[in-house]
Amino acid sequence: MRKGGRKVEPDPADAGAPRHACEHPGCTDAGLFRAPRDRSLRQFLWFCLPHVRAYNAAWDYYKGMAPNEIEAHLREDTAWQRPTWPLGRLGGAGRFDPEILRDPLGVLRAEAPTQRRRPRETVETPPELRAALELMELTWPLDQAELRARYKDLAKRYHPDATGGDRAAEDRLKDINRAYSLLKRRVPARAAAAPEPAGAPAG
Repeated sequence: MRKGGRKVEPDPADAGAPRHACEHPGCTDAGLFRAPRDRSLRQFLWFCLPHVRAYNAAWDYYKGMAPNEIEAHLREDTAWQRPTWPLGRLGGAGRFDPEILRDPLGVLRAEAPTQRRRPRETVETPPELRAALELMELTWPLDQAELRARYKDLAKRYHPDATGGDRAAEDRLKDINRAYSLLKRRVPARAAAAPEPAGAPAG
């Protein structure tokens, strides 16, 4: 059976249905498998296995339909043959019954206040720090702990011991050291001392 070009093999469960004679002309075998008689898919013909396969191979659900009818049918299939309306049109002529929206359990109310992390205040990034922050992949404002942790991570990544003495990594580490020194002077001081910039071997 074909609908929209898709072939469907006979369902072996049909073999448990009441016995029928195969409806293919001249066939005397039992008709154990059903196939739709028409597009209504409510009336069926009964065939033996070879003839139901032949019937299904030639079946075309859209046979006899005009192209515009086929397109309309395919559109209806996308909504499971149920009616649809443009968004906002359904019930647009009237108002909702307030009783429908009654909420005795408070489910629709605004969520209960919960302890949330305070968002970081928006502070404009100083222009002279933008390049250094971008190099270290940080955002402003930041604290020393965040700056120190980021510096340690980058220093390990680009240290000559980790990169095998790669020249580009060495240059990158020098830029990171300069950016760190600049940012360290601008970030509020903490009790813990920030690490000194990692040294790079002389080129």
